[in-house]
Amino acid sequence: MLRSVVPLLLSIVLATCGGVRTATAEESPTERGFRYLTTKAYLTPDFDQETFDRLYTVWEPDARQAATAATPAERRRLAFQRYGLTEHPDGPRRTALQYVDDGAGGWAMNCLACHTGRVAGRTILGAPNSLYALQTLTEEVRAVKFELGKRLTHMDKGSLLYPLGGSVGTTNAVMFGQILLAYRDPDLTFHKDRALPPPTHHDMDAPPWWHYKLKTRLYADGFVPKSSRALMQFLLIPRNGPDKFAAWESEFRDIEAWITALEPPRYPFAVDRAAAEAGRGVFNDHCARCHGRYDGPNGAVSWPEKTVPLDVVGTDPVRLQAISVEGRRKYGTSWFTEFGKLAVVADPGGYVAPPLTGLWASAPYLHNGSVPTLRHVLHAAERPVVWRRSIDGYDQDRVGLDVRELTDVPEADRDDPRARRRYFDTRLPGKSAAGHTFPEALDEPQKRAVLEYLKTL
Repeated sequence: MLRSVVPLLLSIVLATCGGVRTATAEESPTERGFRYLTTKAYLTPDFDQETFDRLYTVWEPDARQAATAATPAERRRLAFQRYGLTEHPDGPRRTALQYVDDGAGGWAMNCLACHTGRVAGRTILGAPNSLYALQTLTEEVRAVKFELGKRLTHMDKGSLLYPLGGSVGTTNAVMFGQILLAYRDPDLTFHKDRALPPPTHHDMDAPPWWHYKLKTRLYADGFVPKSSRALMQFLLIPRNGPDKFAAWESEFRDIEAWITALEPPRYPFAVDRAAAEAGRGVFNDHCARCHGRYDGPNGAVSWPEKTVPLDVVGTDPVRLQAISVEGRRKYGTSWFTEFGKLAVVADPGGYVAPPLTGLWASAPYLHNGSVPTLRHVLHAAERPVVWRRSIDGYDQDRVGLDVRELTDVPEADRDDPRARRRYFDTRLPGKSAAGHTFPEALDEPQKRAVLEYLKTL
């Protein structure tokens, strides 16, 4: 079973739909890229419309009762809220923005599932989806399919063997990529009898896509050279062979063009401009050597793309340790790097200090999403052990998620996996909120000024 199921496991994937309209001369590459993301399918659906419409029947009693009494439109809103889904910016369609309509009643996941979400009550394209409840959605889809006698698909089977995410808003995406690549030759020929690398399951927080234009390397450790091919790794299901990757590469150049064109969203609330100006100087003196400067001519950004050694930054080590040097080198010999023409970093030794544009909209913070607000980033001693975010709230004072802070998961929710995943527990493997204590060199007025400045980036 392991060999037949694991190769099909996918989390963040672009999906396909028959009937996608043909590209026209009037469309720009960025327009084509967004259309491919939202209308074209590269995989089979995870569930059909009937299954989605009946998900409420397996919710916990109070939620099920409320959904039963609701109108179909309100029930859909409750489901979108529960799973972290959003409507298309042009208006409601049959599927959520994070899924593609396959033209036959199916919902197929696209990469906006993790890379577009709601912040302060509004949908922001390219923002990390900190509300996406992939594990819960998949478990409840599977339960409804059992009741309806429907066939189980990749996600339903794969999630029985491997966790898709330990908390709302984070996923085990790094391990998905490792598993999918393990079955491939460098030219992407599929072999079902390959042995799997030992998995180190851990959750990751999706990066904001408006940073893509600034990067030359991808991922928290920067080991992957940036290219349109690198965006295609999560298409590695058995039915997609080398011919399909070659045929789709031009489409992913357009998708990359759309991602590259994304601009960071502006902070929508009040800013103390005098404090922000003071904070700019403090930031440039203490933070810019790793995170860059944002006050160049015409707002130009100068970002050093610097890797900070693990023993210096002190953040959770699991992500860095999860991929072996051998695993990185395997990726580096593959089609994704043009068979080695684009060099990987086989042993990064630390994490890349990210750019900070649009920082207000990319909470939670650190590579694993363990820190809910920027105040908590600046005040390491105040970081909560356990926290739970609200649905659409935004903390303007601390800049980030509106959260309830706790010392433990409430006893009533500990034995219910769905309820427990609504809490971020920093004591779990890969979820530590430790490290990045550099702001402790600042006094309190300096920290307040930097916090105000960070709103403006």
